[in-house]
Amino acid sequence: MSDIAALTERYVKKKKEYEIDKLFRALVKLQGSDLHLKVDKPPLVRIKGELQALNRAAIDDEEMARNILAIMDERNRKILNDTGGADFAHTCDVDGVTWRFRVNVLQQMGHLGLVARRINNYIPPLEGLHIPPSLYSLCKYSQGMILLAGVTGSGKSTTIASMLNWVNANYKKHILTLEDPIEFLFTDDKCLINQREIGQDVIDFSIGMKHAVREDPDVMLVGEMRDRETFETAIHAAETGHLVFGTIHASSAASTIGRILDLFPASMHKAIRSSIAFNMKGIVAQKLLPSCMPGVSRVPTVEVMIFNATVRKLILEEKDEKLSDAIRIGELEGMQDFTKSLKDLVQAKKIDRATAFEVAPNVEALKMALKGIEVKEPGIL
Repeated sequence: MSDIAALTERYVKKKKEYEIDKLFRALVKLQGSDLHLKVDKPPLVRIKGELQALNRAAIDDEEMARNILAIMDERNRKILNDTGGADFAHTCDVDGVTWRFRVNVLQQMGHLGLVARRINNYIPPLEGLHIPPSLYSLCKYSQGMILLAGVTGSGKSTTIASMLNWVNANYKKHILTLEDPIEFLFTDDKCLINQREIGQDVIDFSIGMKHAVREDPDVMLVGEMRDRETFETAIHAAETGHLVFGTIHASSAASTIGRILDLFPASMHKAIRSSIAFNMKGIVAQKLLPSCMPGVSRVPTVEVMIFNATVRKLILEEKDEKLSDAIRIGELEGMQDFTKSLKDLVQAKKIDRATAFEVAPNVEALKMALKGIEVKEPGIL
């Protein structure tokens, strides 16, 4: 690893304006979603899902260190030095407007690098996200856990922020977030909202969760379920009367169960299945797709698994392979799979057929759905 302390001494200066802000401004003005910096390549910006190089010279090691270390505080420089990576938030003014960015600094093959996600300055309303109505129902629970699943860049954070803001507009509750780093900034409406950033407001996630039980929250956002500790503390909060939102990296609602179990040793799987079955209210998986609607760049295809009696029974009996069937036959309870979502998006002329078939998990099932042919499912119990 690079000697972060030595590089910091060389490059870090106390000033309000940073050299790297020129690149963040370019990202905003090009309406890009992500900025990628890699040594020996020009800066890359993701625009409408595709990486495009900025028209400038490649970045060398000295420029990379000078740019990155200047915007990191002492804590994050230590984390980078100790672990090879660090996450934090950065702000930059663009034409008088302050923009926030979620930044990840990494080391790869002896070089520093950076990936930054632009965070929207406003939280879009749920009705503007082109999501199924069942997501409103999930917001109405008073306790339990709701997970948003998807890969990086699938819009999970935006959907959760919109769901929390819907709660903010409709209920008198206390919303508490524990984030690493804070992304969307909420404004109190009917709710009282406290946002705590790991490392900035509280030393770590574990301490933050211990504090939370004394802070009287009704609704909690615990960020990404990336390890055993995070899931255990989040599910405990759900068990003790809170509504808990979180995100997880998984490709579908059904596969999320296996992803959670992977965090634990096999000896604990039975107990974890029980906790999931009786505390999870819903899992929403989504992917962002290019839109064919004027003025809309991307729309989500969304899979929704509501934890009804059938889903709970399948999870307890370790019949995860049948969860997809349970989703398909649970439409009346607000469930839908990716095939139905894609069919609805095509018929509403929100995406084109080529896009739908490119991402469809089952092309033949989508073809039949678009023709109005329903596939009869075998018994799943």
